[in-house]
Amino acid sequence: MTRKYNFCAGPAALPEAVLQQAAEELVDFRGAGLSVMEMSHRSAEIVAIAEEAEADFRELLTISDDYAVLFVQGGASTQFSAVPLNLLGDKTQADYVNTGQWSKKAIKEAGRFAEVNVVASSEDTNFTTIPAFDSWQLNKEAAYLHFTPNETIGGVEFFWTPEVDVPLVADMSSTILSRPIDVNQYGVIYAGAQKNIGPAGLTIVVVRKDLMGKSNSHCPTMLDYQTAADNDSMYNTPPTYSLYLAGLVFKWLKAQGGVAQMEVINRRKAEKLYGFIDDNEFYANPVEVASRSLMNVPFTLANADLDKKFLAEADDAGLLNLKGHRSVGGMRASIYNAVPEQAVDTLIEFMKDFAASHG
Repeated sequence: MTRKYNFCAGPAALPEAVLQQAAEELVDFRGAGLSVMEMSHRSAEIVAIAEEAEADFRELLTISDDYAVLFVQGGASTQFSAVPLNLLGDKTQADYVNTGQWSKKAIKEAGRFAEVNVVASSEDTNFTTIPAFDSWQLNKEAAYLHFTPNETIGGVEFFWTPEVDVPLVADMSSTILSRPIDVNQYGVIYAGAQKNIGPAGLTIVVVRKDLMGKSNSHCPTMLDYQTAADNDSMYNTPPTYSLYLAGLVFKWLKAQGGVAQMEVINRRKAEKLYGFIDDNEFYANPVEVASRSLMNVPFTLANADLDKKFLAEADDAGLLNLKGHRSVGGMRASIYNAVPEQAVDTLIEFMKDFAASHG
């Protein structure tokens, strides 16, 4: 069977080598006589899988012992609540940056627990830009500053890190592991797995240890970072199979040369696709050039009436999940780590032919 190219924003493509290994180990995990999915989370095998996955993840992002790495559930959206519940302490205010749909959701949820100050917003440009830092209205009484380094829907990405005097919190769901970052600049990093880490069901939280143990008295036990850390992310049954697959992805990333090498490849993929879009009047990308995401590339056709035809022909050509998010329309190619460069080349050739036939 020939695999097709998957440009889905999430659950997203996984490395074929990882899928093949998982298939080989599905029924009998390395001679244990049962599947990883059937194993107790207290078993030696699962504990070893979790410990090795954490070690590899730490190595990939150079995470120091000053930080805890937590494997939790509920998706990144659950962290919209967990962050204020863990970080507010005796404060009542928090700063948020609004650069797109996921920022807006985080802001709305935080408003249930804190007085939210939106320090900057690019809504006036329909989320196609990132507000200049010197325009941000920071609040000295804020417990933390939250931002979304990459907006999956709008295709806007920060290529700089805000320098603030309070803990910096980042939803890195769609950008984590795509390029190196300095973890020491952050108080909390969280990411849903289903884009660059593994299958849906797992969320990774990286939290500076001095920020733990200060949760709100109303914080549910399952959302308390200290509880997760104290129990090695196994206060309850974790998503064991998702964790196993994430561990395989980390091994695969290391074999590719780590996140520094992935950045080289990801920039090359993105530059090819943006370059073609910019050079062809049939297609357009709305995002300011300096803020264009390496991972999520939205684009429109000159004639929106051709959208359905484009998607149907793309599916027939083995180019899947190119439909843009319902809130913005058009198209979107998510070109995460596991999407090979050949997929981007094939997409460009298809777009070229489609424009020639319908332009």
